[in-house]
Amino acid sequence: MREIRVLGDPVLRTPAEPVGSFDRELRRLIDEMFEAMYAVGGVGLAGPQIGVARRLFVYDISGRKGHVVNPVLTVDDPAEVVDEEGCLSVPDRRTKLPAYAPVARAAGVTVAGVDRLERPVRISARGSLARCFQHETDHLDGRLFVDRLPKNDAREIMLRT
Repeated sequence: MREIRVLGDPVLRTPAEPVGSFDRELRRLIDEMFEAMYAVGGVGLAGPQIGVARRLFVYDISGRKGHVVNPVLTVDDPAEVVDEEGCLSVPDRRTKLPAYAPVARAAGVTVAGVDRLERPVRISARGSLARCFQHETDHLDGRLFVDRLPKNDAREIMLRT
């Protein structure tokens, strides 16, 4: 099983490259990403979180399950919604569970890309699904949720990881 990379691993801070080959290896990678995500109780997982610097993520949240390859995120509703958010790559060293903090995200987004067979994917989302898409797209850009926190809150989380 693929290991979840944690804060401090350079792959998490490196923008991911587009996926170019849609082959058996990509299909296997997507299956392994779901397996790794489920093994740790996650709801979303991006390529860099398992050490693969490619633009893809998987998700299973709010009754919606899928994956997006080479996603492009657009904001449909920029109104900020603040809610608790955590990250598998930012675990609390004492509990080994994701550290959580309130994070402001856009209320509505659309993600467009392709699936494992290069078929177009376009999903408009609100609520927790929109939050998940934004969180996973941040990973693809080398950004973590702690980067969106006020400095004192980010520092507190970093001290616990």
